[in-house]
Amino acid sequence: MNVVCSHCQATNRVPAERLAEDPVCGKCGQALLAGRPVELNDSNFERFTERTELPVLVDFWAPWCGPCVGMAPQFELAAKQLKGRAILVKVNSDDNPKTASRFGIRSIPTLVKLAGGRETSRQSGAVQAAQIVALLR
Repeated sequence: MNVVCSHCQATNRVPAERLAEDPVCGKCGQALLAGRPVELNDSNFERFTERTELPVLVDFWAPWCGPCVGMAPQFELAAKQLKGRAILVKVNSDDNPKTASRFGIRSIPTLVKLAGGRETSRQSGAVQAAQIVALLR
């Protein structure tokens, strides 16, 4: 499977059976699937989400949003539980208006599930880790 490194944007090919074995980037040596949310922005979002073959779940949030801040620990817990099966990313909708606009984000937090860079489902409002994991099944 192809997995894009969130640090250097290199595309890495990882055998599906080795996704749970903590693969590292062949270019920069950073962990590809660290089991924690990845921060993306307008400049790296498209490449990362379109070239990564694992499901990607995006949390559109803002630091002033109480429900967003309250859901963050649940999102981190879900990232640990889904390590090697999906990648969870965070996009600050205030700092990255191009990406937020592309997905028509009107309320936060909003979770958007992507496959090959295309939206497959969406959930608005703060949710618990179990609900986040269920979105990816």
